[in-house]
Amino acid sequence: MRLLTLSLLLASGLAQAVAPKAESFAPVFELAGIRLLCEQSAPLVQRGLDQAEQKRLAQAFAADALCLDLAKRLAKKIDQAQLEQARELLESPLAQRFTEAERAVGADAGAELAAYREQLAARPPRQERLDLVRRLDAAAHTTVLATLLRYEAGKTQALLALRGRGESIDEASLSSQTQAQEEALRASSAAAVESFMLYAYRRMPSQQLSDYAALYEQPAVALLLDSSVVILPELFAARREQLRK
Repeated sequence: MRLLTLSLLLASGLAQAVAPKAESFAPVFELAGIRLLCEQSAPLVQRGLDQAEQKRLAQAFAADALCLDLAKRLAKKIDQAQLEQARELLESPLAQRFTEAERAVGADAGAELAAYREQLAARPPRQERLDLVRRLDAAAHTTVLATLLRYEAGKTQALLALRGRGESIDEASLSSQTQAQEEALRASSAAAVESFMLYAYRRMPSQQLSDYAALYEQPAVALLLDSSVVILPELFAARREQLRK
């Protein structure tokens, strides 16, 4: 019996260590908001540029390729069992309720959100509620990912502007010269995310908000997001390197 138990445990351990296929990350990317980040990359980088440049950037920052490259890198850090755990958590009924609340804001409440943001200074939320929203933001990496996208797009546009003037700059120098902009982007992203969450989840009980934050704090989801935050800047940098050629 002991040998049988040991064999089963070893088999279970081997099964959990199986690397997932890159394509299997697609549903989790959709649930975690990573797919949306990939889709927004090209439009942000293309903004204000001529059609020829936009066409080149559309190919360099294509959403499918960006997400696939990310998935290939993540497959070396996340095993199949962890990926399945993350998917189960992110598609749970609790997560779906919050997703529906977010979509409702985008669908028909844009004006109400703008008015709500103007009222926040005069009528701030309870500190307990604010702390919960900030906890969720930190766990879901919402501000971090929004800042990352805006910063990497801005760096790419800065590179293109320099090249348009006949100047060249390496990646390290580009990062050094744009670091101050990253801090400003982080502050504005945090304010926007915070007010959005306060408004979108205003009818959600605090206990559910706490449970939702705890969902993102689970190891499988945290590993997915932590790893993505590390890998994505490297993928943007690799694409900028191609633009230098």
